[in-house]
Amino acid sequence: MAWVALAIAGVVEVVYAAALERSQTFTRLWPTVVFLVGVVVSMTGLAYAVRTIPVGTAYAVWVGIGAVGTATYGITVLGEPATLARLGCLFLIVAGVVGLKLLH
Repeated sequence: MAWVALAIAGVVEVVYAAALERSQTFTRLWPTVVFLVGVVVSMTGLAYAVRTIPVGTAYAVWVGIGAVGTATYGITVLGEPATLARLGCLFLIVAGVVGLKLLH
């Protein structure tokens, strides 16, 4: 259950990162509310996960999911470049996250 909570927390990190971008430096109400709720939900999931998963592993997986998800959001929604080098780096993050899960 801790791994499920951690994965959900990582996905919610993507949601609050997208809301942060849309909040325009906290000047728009609803994206700011989504950001604040997302931060609380994501941190709560991470906190739950570290009860049974080592904090270093949990944090790295949480950040990895958030980083890859947010970069994917940037590429697919915001039109950020999807260069081969960038995609390769994202692949390395995914490989690291999978490796940490398998070694746990």
